[in-house]
Amino acid sequence: MEAKKTPQADLSKKTGMFLNLGLAISVGLCLFAFEYKSYDDRNLKDLGSVTDEFEELLDIPITEQPPPPPPPIEQPVIQEIPDEVEIEEKIEVNFDVDVQEETVIKEVIIADAPVVEKADEIFDVVENSPEFPGGMEAWNEYLRKNLKYPTQARRMGIEGTVYVVFVVNTDGTVQDVELLRGIGGGCDEEALRVVKGAPKWTPGKQRGRPVRVRMRLPIRFKLG
Repeated sequence: MEAKKTPQADLSKKTGMFLNLGLAISVGLCLFAFEYKSYDDRNLKDLGSVTDEFEELLDIPITEQPPPPPPPIEQPVIQEIPDEVEIEEKIEVNFDVDVQEETVIKEVIIADAPVVEKADEIFDVVENSPEFPGGMEAWNEYLRKNLKYPTQARRMGIEGTVYVVFVVNTDGTVQDVELLRGIGGGCDEEALRVVKGAPKWTPGKQRGRPVRVRMRLPIRFKLG
């Protein structure tokens, strides 16, 4: 007895649909296979995590070259010098000298060499300094009598001390009168005039002999 299929179990009617569905899936798989690209990520690196060290590699520090080694020092050649030959010399000393008791041996006195002084030498410091006749009080009295206050200095109210330097010769005369420090107003010229016209001094002495001595004295100008 032949079994009959129900209309719901009859698949012959859906053959075309399954064929089209299979064909579509096959075409899709073929297209996917051609479009799919595989990538080998074994050699790939994350560029975001790589630090930029190019600048650091470019900054090459400058190193100093070591100086060249010094040239070898030549050692001096030591030459052997033969020992000096000792010369034996016989010195005969005669001790048979008759010394009489009356023989007098004079004492040898070594005197100091005489000091030679130049006649034109000028001393700044001597054993005995030059002196004005009567001492410094007489010198001040001489200045009071002969010194005249300049009119210009009096009118301008100039007062102060003038320093004069001069040389006292071996005969006591005054020479080479010069101004050491002045105050102006005619006082400098007046001081030089009075010193040049001074009488003879007592000359200075060095080792008991008169010598030329340089003197420095102040002359004071004061308004009354």
